[in-house]
Amino acid sequence: MLLEFKDVDTHYGDLHVLKKVNYSIEKGEIVALLGGNACGKSTTMKTIMGVVRPTRGQVIFDGQAIEKLPTAERVRRGIAPVLEARRLFPRMTVFENLEMGAYLRKRGPEFDQDIERVYALFPRVKERRDQIAGTLSGGEQQMVAMGRALMARPRLLCMDEPSMGLSPIFVEQVFDIIQAINRSGTTIFMVEQNANMALSIAHRAYVLQTGQVVLSGAAEELRRNPLIREAYLGEMQVGATT
Repeated sequence: MLLEFKDVDTHYGDLHVLKKVNYSIEKGEIVALLGGNACGKSTTMKTIMGVVRPTRGQVIFDGQAIEKLPTAERVRRGIAPVLEARRLFPRMTVFENLEMGAYLRKRGPEFDQDIERVYALFPRVKERRDQIAGTLSGGEQQMVAMGRALMARPRLLCMDEPSMGLSPIFVEQVFDIIQAINRSGTTIFMVEQNANMALSIAHRAYVLQTGQVVLSGAAEELRRNPLIREAYLGEMQVGATT
């Protein structure tokens, strides 16, 4: 098991956001986390990265509890985020943004190898490497954000709404690249409102409502679940088609 939540509770002051949440993510999986607005999806990602600390329960990464560790130590251990809305450094070049992904590592031959890997995955990023990041399109910025995370050589890539604000063409490209990253050996935990796309590439998924896991299972099984089809895939239970 690579990542586990064990009976995790989180609070923002008096607001109880995550309520005895349990997740488990195996090495090599793509796992999707689905749910409506304000259900606790982004709080889950913040809890993994240490931005939010659990009030109860454990977060375990590769067999060790990490809930008390600072964010930088979690990155050193192999967890990297692709944040909602990209969060690039807008006045820096694309290449400088990629460099920031490797800020905890020593510069050397491995850095050059990783840059070339990012460029191979994202040819558009290579084309734009000297361009100011804030001038890129939304899809291009998402590719840079993903490339920056990969520069940390993560074992677990945590993605928060990777399709947000993207055109349909870019959405398909981004999800194709997510699969390619996974095939190269990186485990992926993905929060995504585009449930149909997420379930089409995920191995398993969890459904979160008001801070509680209400459904979990194989992605294909959840795609066929009438409740999921109505709530997240835009289909009515009666007369729904496959």
